[in-house]
Amino acid sequence: MKRIMTVCGPEEGDNLGFCQCHEHLAISKGVSSEKNPVLLMEDEEKSRKEALRLKKNGGGTVVDAQPGGCSRMEEVLQRISKEAHIHIIASTGFHKLCFYPEHHWVMEKSQEELYEIFLHELTEGMYSGIDREFQPKDTKIRAGIVKMALDKEGLTPVYRKLFLAGAYAAGDAGVPMMIHIEKDSDPAGLFRFLKEKGFRAEQMIFCHMDRAVPELLVHRELLEEGIFLEYDTIGRFQYHSDERELEIFRFMIDGGYEDQLLFSLDTTRARLKSYTPEGIGIDYLLTDFVPKMLAFGFTEQQIHKISHDNFIRAFTAEN
Repeated sequence: MKRIMTVCGPEEGDNLGFCQCHEHLAISKGVSSEKNPVLLMEDEEKSRKEALRLKKNGGGTVVDAQPGGCSRMEEVLQRISKEAHIHIIASTGFHKLCFYPEHHWVMEKSQEELYEIFLHELTEGMYSGIDREFQPKDTKIRAGIVKMALDKEGLTPVYRKLFLAGAYAAGDAGVPMMIHIEKDSDPAGLFRFLKEKGFRAEQMIFCHMDRAVPELLVHRELLEEGIFLEYDTIGRFQYHSDERELEIFRFMIDGGYEDQLLFSLDTTRARLKSYTPEGIGIDYLLTDFVPKMLAFGFTEQQIHKISHDNFIRAFTAEN
């Protein structure tokens, strides 16, 4: 089986344990935190404590979904991984453009230049020194996934360029694409665009649709095409209850899609106990939501698929 790239090097899938597919453990100051203060987690000790909490309660692997050029903390992630004995998979790619300063290199560089940057981060090492100006320093710490973001303005020329650069890099490096879906965006349209360009559904993980797209039949239509769906509106009661989340999982599993579901928490400063004591903590899936799943009637086999087997297949499918 193909090995999966973590910030500490390639790892066998069987060793990854309980996997959370979309988290944020460390984010430095930047435009994203200027727009939303909860997107600032730059205290290495607090982030380490959160990772240790996850490890203590049975966690094995997290994907840190902050891409380069957008306040990613590459070396901090590697140190936390080593010290907490948690596998961390880092992201290259791009976020919503509102999280970058005006005229940022993410917007200005050509598709080919962006492809080369993303591919280098996947195959050689992530760059530091690229949050404002592009003054790259090669960390030799490799990313293991391409993060991309679909915003409500859709596939403008800049976003088309970015999606193609990211998708080609993901395909050539043999890693999945993790795609942020924003409320009022068009995930089905994005899927058609990528499919027409020759990219396989099995490469794609669509995130946040449990809060961004209320029409659940749209979820099933995309699952029918073969994508993975990562749900993370768990312990996020400003959107809906955990009971509603369980109903969404049940609807998808009853439709025959249990092999394509993933879950996570999409943590922020407000949700990490080490930063905000009243937060749910990065271990909430293990301590609270999984017991709720069992009480709701999900089997241990189904939970193992969502927390491990499906994750490994998403990362090891031939692209």
